[in-house]
Amino acid sequence: MKKIVLSLNMLLLLTGVINAQETIYPAKAQKGVVFIKNGTVHVGNGTVIENATIKINNGKIEEVGSNITVPASGAEVIDATGKQVYPGLILPASNLGLTEITGVRATNDFNEIGEMNPSIRSIAAYNADSKITNTLRSNGILLAHTAPVGALLAGQSSVVQLDAWHWEDAAYKMDNGMHLYMPSLLGRPGGRLGALFAQFMPQAPTDPTKAALDRLEIVKNYFREAKAYLAGTPKEVNLKLEAARSLFEKKQKLFVHATQVKQMLLAIDFAKEFDFNVVIIGGSESWQIAPLLKQHNIGVILSQMHDLPTLDDDDVDMPYKAPSVLQKAGVLFCINDDDPQNRGRNLAFNAGTAATYGLTKEEALSAITLNAAKILGADATTGSIEKGKDANIIISAGDILDMHTSIVEQAFIQGRKIVLDDKHKQLYERYKYKYGIK
Repeated sequence: MKKIVLSLNMLLLLTGVINAQETIYPAKAQKGVVFIKNGTVHVGNGTVIENATIKINNGKIEEVGSNITVPASGAEVIDATGKQVYPGLILPASNLGLTEITGVRATNDFNEIGEMNPSIRSIAAYNADSKITNTLRSNGILLAHTAPVGALLAGQSSVVQLDAWHWEDAAYKMDNGMHLYMPSLLGRPGGRLGALFAQFMPQAPTDPTKAALDRLEIVKNYFREAKAYLAGTPKEVNLKLEAARSLFEKKQKLFVHATQVKQMLLAIDFAKEFDFNVVIIGGSESWQIAPLLKQHNIGVILSQMHDLPTLDDDDVDMPYKAPSVLQKAGVLFCINDDDPQNRGRNLAFNAGTAATYGLTKEEALSAITLNAAKILGADATTGSIEKGKDANIIISAGDILDMHTSIVEQAFIQGRKIVLDDKHKQLYERYKYKYGIK
């Protein structure tokens, strides 16, 4: 009988663990006034306010400073004494909500058939119930930029907030960019493993540069046709050509996925020919042409930093130093975590690495908050703890950039206090129970 009871208890526990994720509900809209007091506030723009108070009213930051009076009653007060208060972190380039398990085809909806898909909108496929979302929130990431994948022109991306019932709720900055995957100008993959991979790949073209430029000309012809279409008064609506309207009106940015210097030079040509606002995603070699990127006002979303350098002759720590090179050149950049194993969770620790290789800690923080918001066109409402912006805030027990002390205790999206439970924490508790660990 005792064994039966024990088994029943275990079954109930496991059922609770399995179903617990589904009982994490999005928070209701924040109403009234909330004060976060006595914390060390890292604004996100490079400044730090000691012993500060933040006043939140109906989801917005109404005041922030060290001389704000907190009423004795009539408002919710959160004491952040000894805590570090930060803007919510922003994952600047991902396929979050578009893919769940890469090996299960039914959970992947990030890549459309064909090379030219400018009218595809990633937001329409976004899955707000993704199990990955909650693991990001536990690491302080409250917003993410989710984008489609493709061979050339993949479609349009959107910024989402990570506490939503469905994609309409999640949409934070809708259709903010179009994504171009720049063809490689190399005959085979570069780097140390290039020769190994080449033997398993189709035969490379005789002239890879010409082949890449020919494919890129298809994209240029599309934009030329779209420009002519938008300048006239067409009798019929062409959805593919209409999709470029926001780019030409500068309501969108062209996000160019490129790592090689030659690819980025072609991206600069795009910016000059079509007068687009261009952002480089990847940019592992961007440090080599930092002054040129600054000259043409091109932003960079740096790819995963915990990696080997792109070229054999580069310093082994070049990925760590690249942010400081861009910072000194005045290039607007942000830091990403696009490792398929991390799924964005190590974003803050990438920034922490940059903070030991030339950036200050506040500059590194800006690279995953305000800089990211600027690049994504969302800095009017998020990215820093400033008056008038959405209350996207995290409270950590320690330094958010340090893997040892980064413990996110509370988080707020548009003033809503969200639940910081996730599948990883549930499995942690499950196996603690199994092995009797207290």
